[in-house]
Amino acid sequence: MKFANVLKTLRHSLVRASCLLLLFALASTASAQTPVFEIEIREHLFFPAEFEIPANQKVKLIIYNRDPTPEEFESYELNREKVIVGNSQGVVFIGPLKPGEYPFFGEFNLKTALGKIIVK
Repeated sequence: MKFANVLKTLRHSLVRASCLLLLFALASTASAQTPVFEIEIREHLFFPAEFEIPANQKVKLIIYNRDPTPEEFESYELNREKVIVGNSQGVVFIGPLKPGEYPFFGEFNLKTALGKIIVK
């Protein structure tokens, strides 16, 4: 009887461990499939000011603000806005998008902080 209980407990433990491994694998695969793009704000300019991302795919955009003052990443076409305080970073997810050009700007420096995402 003891041996049967040990087998039952072992079987339940294996099932739980298998489920946890499967969940971890699915989470790792999902995050690995999201491409990451990085841009910087320096001297009230975006670097790069223009870059390409893949069409029909969600992407993660990391924006590093190297200036001591805040800036707002904004795009009407992307329907996104995010304030990034000075000397920090922000994350914006965009897409999936159709091929085309999607302008963005820094609302606090409209004359200089301009950029464009090209989707191909």
